[in-house]
Amino acid sequence: MGIIGWIILGLLAGAIAKFLLPGRDPGGLLGTTLIGIAGAFVGGWISARWLDHPINKAFYDGATWAAAIGGSLVLLIAYRILFGNSRD
Repeated sequence: MGIIGWIILGLLAGAIAKFLLPGRDPGGLLGTTLIGIAGAFVGGWISARWLDHPINKAFYDGATWAAAIGGSLVLLIAYRILFGNSRD
């Protein structure tokens, strides 16, 4: 899967992470989208590095989606902890 596939996966993973973790985000829609893209890359890297699951699988691989969504959730939670009160 190429870089464009990871960006598309990141956009979708960010939307799913936002659905699973509702609430106000400090960065709004654009921030959540960028966190989703970064989360897909981070989740794929963690999956390949420490979970021994290579990321060069097909776009519809369940483990790839789980890694991308998990990475997005982790980054979204960290972002909320670090910058949670910036919109108040």
